[in-house]
Amino acid sequence: MANVIVTGGAGFIGSHLVDMMISEGHQVTVIDDLSTGTKDNLNQKASLKVLDICSPEAAIEIAKLQPEIIIHAAAQISVRVSMADPLFDAKINILGLVNILEAFKGKKLPYFMFLCTGGALYGEQLTFPATEDHPINPTSFYGLTKSLSEHYLKFWQNQFGLNYVSLRLANVYGPRQNCDGESGVVAIFCKSLLSEKAPIVNGTGDQTRDYIFVEDVVNAFRLAQRNRPTGSYNIGTGCETSVIDLLSSLNKALESNIAVNIAAQHGPVKSGEQLRSVISPNKALETFGWKPLIDLNSGLSKTASWFRENK
Repeated sequence: MANVIVTGGAGFIGSHLVDMMISEGHQVTVIDDLSTGTKDNLNQKASLKVLDICSPEAAIEIAKLQPEIIIHAAAQISVRVSMADPLFDAKINILGLVNILEAFKGKKLPYFMFLCTGGALYGEQLTFPATEDHPINPTSFYGLTKSLSEHYLKFWQNQFGLNYVSLRLANVYGPRQNCDGESGVVAIFCKSLLSEKAPIVNGTGDQTRDYIFVEDVVNAFRLAQRNRPTGSYNIGTGCETSVIDLLSSLNKALESNIAVNIAAQHGPVKSGEQLRSVISPNKALETFGWKPLIDLNSGLSKTASWFRENK
């Protein structure tokens, strides 16, 4: 049994990772300021410390706990927020990470597992699907801060011997996703359809994303913490789906009269968002045996059921 810290463990992806680590028999402490996460997401076997990851108190708590594994899920995750307020984005995503890393100065280093982004990191892709050696060319401050975070982790590896893995996630969806924010189109569409409101599609809806179910993401972290790879790995499906096709599939998944014949409204294209995004998972398969197992229709069906029950 390992002593584990999950930052952002009350959030969408973080809470699923907490569940997984507890199921693996580990002792888990969650550090979360509850600004976007909620106690309702938390496993009762986890210990919660309500702290801002940028604060001295968070660094003191991390140093005191001396975890063997740390999963850093806390972040500012919205492309649009990053473009509107790059200082806030940099504070959370860069200074928050540095604050955590500094907590280990002079102490035994943990295995550091970092939630990165796939699509926002590569920007407008030159090849499809993008592999890990695709040029890093973010089109948003969010993608930029995630790229810089990987540089900080690499620096800590070279200078201090940090063993880390950065999992570059595609567009994650599933139960517990926040439907009230600006990211997470599946959750936002579910809320609109179940509320009998026309969903808003930004731009033409022809833009594509690589949608991956949260259970597949959790399994990637499970295999990574067992096998301890180092470096950066894409966690995606390698399949593109347009926003319009996603909305159509969600209509079917909801299996409800509420969702039938609701015409989408089209809004303006949002700053910083890509036209096409899809990433290759092959390196993760070759290195630590991970591959996506849940196809989009199955994942959307599970997600729709959860939102229907929890709306």
